[in-house]
Amino acid sequence: MDILITIIVILAVALLWVMLYDSNRFVIKRYTAEDKRIQKACRAVLVTDLHNKRYGKDNETLLAAIKNQHPEFILIAGDVLTAKPGVSLEPALQFLRALAGEYPVYYANGNHEHRLKLYPETYGDMAERYAAALKEIGIEPLVNSRIDLPEYGIAVYGSEIDKFFYKRFKVRKMDEGYLPQILGQAPGERFTVLLAHNPDYFSQYAAWGADLTMSGHIHGGVARVPIWGKGVVSPAWRMFPKYDGGVFREGEAVMLLSRGLGIHTIPVRVFNPAELWVVDFRPAD
Repeated sequence: MDILITIIVILAVALLWVMLYDSNRFVIKRYTAEDKRIQKACRAVLVTDLHNKRYGKDNETLLAAIKNQHPEFILIAGDVLTAKPGVSLEPALQFLRALAGEYPVYYANGNHEHRLKLYPETYGDMAERYAAALKEIGIEPLVNSRIDLPEYGIAVYGSEIDKFFYKRFKVRKMDEGYLPQILGQAPGERFTVLLAHNPDYFSQYAAWGADLTMSGHIHGGVARVPIWGKGVVSPAWRMFPKYDGGVFREGEAVMLLSRGLGIHTIPVRVFNPAELWVVDFRPAD
């Protein structure tokens, strides 16, 4: 009996150590996109689901890691902040000021940025203050809009889908006409990058015309099963979600699903370190 208790205590201490370790570190992941429509090689860094997290004083560790990758621009797939009444916007804004001072930043909203706008009775003027601060910084979020990067032959879209598609427990049906209605038609002449916070609709993103979708939201499933590597639970409280983290393919279309950089709701990570993605775009022969 004493041996059993000792084993349980050792396992509990080990699990606690893993939780503390994985909840306060990030790893760098890489992907290369090649396509004949890409006109010039370039590099982007993908940031998503920071949720006001700080790595080092004023996020100096995270900013240094980004700088060391020498990106041409930054892509943000949402949830830089956490929608919580009364919480300061400054951690997110401080990070974004530092980024925008060095690089072009293309920012799509996540469900937390969207939530601020939807529920002013809960969040007061947080949405207006955040929008004004972003404008002052020089960042204009891509809300169902696009920006063309003709030098590189790339078009970057940011989608903001309805709150209906974030409801809990099951994936809601998205009609095939929904994305063309809110985004217009993908430009076939350019390599199309879609910043789409919710990965559950990758099939619809691919059918719409996204060559490379970049998503977050799932946080890698909070905890991952060792050896199997599967994420355990999504923010919608679905167990072992189909899309949990990594690279997914649908025909010629690809989705990079980042496990994100911060934590939210369930404030831990287990066998699931945060991720910073580095994406190289290269012309195909």
